[in-house]
Amino acid sequence: MGFLTGEVSYSRGLEGVVAAITSIAAIDGEEGKLIYRGIPIELLAEKSNFEETAYLLWFGDLPKKDELENLKRDLIEHREIPDFLVNCLKGAPKDTHPMEILRTCVSMLGCFDPDKNDNSRGANIRKSIRLTAQMPTIVAYYSRLRRGLEIVPPNPSLSHAQNLYYMLTGEEPNEEISKLMDVILILHMEHGMNASTFAAMVVASTLSDMHSAICAAVGALRGPLHGGANERVLEMLHEIGSVEKVEPYIMNALKEHRKIMGFGHRVYKAYDPRARILKSYAERLSKEKGNTRWIEIAEKIEEVMIREKGKKGIFPNVDFYSGIIYNLLGFPKEVFTPIFAIARVVGWTAHVLEYLQANRIFRPRAIYNGPLDVEYIPIEKR
Repeated sequence: MGFLTGEVSYSRGLEGVVAAITSIAAIDGEEGKLIYRGIPIELLAEKSNFEETAYLLWFGDLPKKDELENLKRDLIEHREIPDFLVNCLKGAPKDTHPMEILRTCVSMLGCFDPDKNDNSRGANIRKSIRLTAQMPTIVAYYSRLRRGLEIVPPNPSLSHAQNLYYMLTGEEPNEEISKLMDVILILHMEHGMNASTFAAMVVASTLSDMHSAICAAVGALRGPLHGGANERVLEMLHEIGSVEKVEPYIMNALKEHRKIMGFGHRVYKAYDPRARILKSYAERLSKEKGNTRWIEIAEKIEEVMIREKGKKGIFPNVDFYSGIIYNLLGFPKEVFTPIFAIARVVGWTAHVLEYLQANRIFRPRAIYNGPLDVEYIPIEKR
């Protein structure tokens, strides 16, 4: 066959390359549609909750009542993390980003997992549930510790979404916030063959363990081009400061070819349906909290950006309004991306479980554009 030196096509960033066949989720980027197991995301956000949607992604169907209750019980049962990890969190440098803490703790959890030497499907399902239950505890504990606050242990009387809010804030959420937390986690739970999901699948395809695969996914999500954008959206809103400054700021940024955080998506060429849902919640929450400053600035940014870039298929993505919501809920900005991971671990593990059923190790090739037949020169002649 010879060296691969350019006789085949190359897709930068693997754009458009099909890497797997899946029945978990699908995106119609041209129409701005997202489905989980065939159900539109709008319906799940309106009618479902975290546990039910997680069951759907893991097992393929909406759960029956007893199946849902069993999953809820399992998630509650496994929320606690080993004392060793709690002590590690207490001793970690306070300037460490929570995503780095999460990455390290996921790796350590693999050492404590009772199924650590079992890579069967049943064991991997149990690992998926345990990881999903434990990650909110890690994030919430470290978030409070780095702010000099006492940790808030998990509350077994609260749902997964409610408990996350409770451990972060120390307050039990009301009905409206409980629903919002479910919506946030559902919308971030799965999104097809994104970078972090692909990273998890590549690791799992070697028949490595589930914790290693999720560790890789967390590392991929750490990057600002993937999961860190909502932090930078909030920074941009603070930098702009007022509605009156939006137009000159955006126009100058576009002139200088600077990226406007929270806009554009590799797949969507229409309005991200997740952003549309979150926008309505951001508007409502802003009014309830008596703080409409950030949503007004954001809506003006959207207006200018759609006017200037809408024809090129650049619209708000899920990160644009999520940061505003998290800020209004009182979450520090450094937990924005970890919340993404807390939800997305369901999608990551679902794809790993699915791919391993007909596994083939990923082994792409690269086009070589270096020299050929180079002479080796002995070191004394160089």
